[in-house]
Amino acid sequence: MSATLATDLESAATAVHHLGEVIGTVAFAASGALTAVRRNLDIVGMVVLASATALGGGIIRDVMIGQFPPTAFTNLTFLIAATVTALIIFVKHPARILTGWSLEFTDAVGLGLFCVTGTVVAYDGGLGAPTAALLGVTTGIGGGVVRDVLSGEVPTVLRPDSLYAIPATVGAVATAILLNFGLYNAWVGLICAAVTTSVRLLAVRYGWRGPLPHYVRRQRPGE
Repeated sequence: MSATLATDLESAATAVHHLGEVIGTVAFAASGALTAVRRNLDIVGMVVLASATALGGGIIRDVMIGQFPPTAFTNLTFLIAATVTALIIFVKHPARILTGWSLEFTDAVGLGLFCVTGTVVAYDGGLGAPTAALLGVTTGIGGGVVRDVLSGEVPTVLRPDSLYAIPATVGAVATAILLNFGLYNAWVGLICAAVTTSVRLLAVRYGWRGPLPHYVRRQRPGE
């Protein structure tokens, strides 16, 4: 492979990686806006919930790694993307009864992309692989936690019937390992995000969940 071709491929991969960040922002914003639809919020509530969901995880990550001001306040691309997404859903959104799967899908996409990009940002910020993975998980689940708290729901990551943090952890750890051994590139990152998203969606589809303590299992109906 010539040096020029390798450079072109890397540039393309970098562009796809940045596009993935924007897609993750839009996906999480959509999940926030769809939650607002289900909670019968007005346009202000919808924009606030969409923006908080899309930007919350990244802001938490940036504060924890000492990046001030956070990227969300210096690069308005992400805020604009979240706001536009909310406005589109405000004008044309599915009926409340149809928001369930749409919400789960957009949330899973955001989770997959952000656990990877969050890990990369933390690692590039000089943190070791274990800490970068932890911050990747924080980035992935942070927006969903903010969304659920603001909408008055138990955060998805804490629900016993939801496999949420485990897929994010697997994606972030895989990304951190690849970064540590110099094997990471943008295409590999997108694969990690796709796997994380797929596992989350399969968990929703088939009811997968994390292990429960024995006393909780005994309390389940029929046991």
